[in-house]
Amino acid sequence: MILTNFSGTGVALVTPFTSTGAVDYSALEKTIEHVISGGVDYLVSLGTTGEAITLSRKECLEVFAFTRKINNGRLPLMAGLFGHNDTAALQQRIRDFDFTGFDGMLSSSPAYNKPTQEGIYQHYMKLAELAPVPIVIYNVPGRTSSTVAPETILRLAHASDRFVAVKDATGDLISAAKILKDKPENFQVLSGDDPTCLPLISIGGTGVISVIANLLPGPYSQMVKAARSGDFSTARAIHLATINLHHWLYLEGNPVGIKAALEIAGICGRHMRLPLVSYTDVAFDGMKKEIESVLEALKAGVA
Repeated sequence: MILTNFSGTGVALVTPFTSTGAVDYSALEKTIEHVISGGVDYLVSLGTTGEAITLSRKECLEVFAFTRKINNGRLPLMAGLFGHNDTAALQQRIRDFDFTGFDGMLSSSPAYNKPTQEGIYQHYMKLAELAPVPIVIYNVPGRTSSTVAPETILRLAHASDRFVAVKDATGDLISAAKILKDKPENFQVLSGDDPTCLPLISIGGTGVISVIANLLPGPYSQMVKAARSGDFSTARAIHLATINLHHWLYLEGNPVGIKAALEIAGICGRHMRLPLVSYTDVAFDGMKKEIESVLEALKAGVA
């Protein structure tokens, strides 16, 4: 039986850039150390927030290698392996990938060609034939225009113990409840939508792959731990203290917002690669005021 250690708070790491568009490895190291010292449970390299879609294959491999080196086995580490609408191409990428130091892989369903549920099922089963590490199914219809139905997720979870979790970025608690009701015992449902993380845990979810934890790894990890232990009073206080910040993080898209927040925190710059553009100054000022408000609330003992 393959078991996952991806419960609790995972952070979908940003990939910082310099003003000229190069990967800023100094800022990436600072980000990694910030979230580890903040108490997150595991790292996700090159998920959606990591902007792999605008990195070359060579850059992706370099970011993976650098993240593995800086982490140095301190926390479980997951690799984001997706971005292919061609199953065979993704299979080849898995064959070629050095999984040393990686404990799992995150993979979204194919985008653009909008496969049927049977096509999605067969796609993931082909990955399961090759992946040497546990697979987390990434259901993110806002990016792929193709939802992985609860029935398909359950079918995959029961078909192979290579599938250990789903990262559910739908925010749909009804669909999540259907999965939680009929899933195998060791299959986990993880939130991929920070604002609905707490409600998901309340019905049986086991954690989150978070964006906001890049900025607030301590409070967000505390919220998840409290909720998982049944301390919903503490968890609710943190959830409500931070709830308005999510608006600013997604106002101009992800990871545009979280990079602006990290610039405010002095961790990395807000530089993007086209077609994404950096957070505007007007929104930046609004976010700065909201972050100050959140930090004041947390400092005052809300969390």
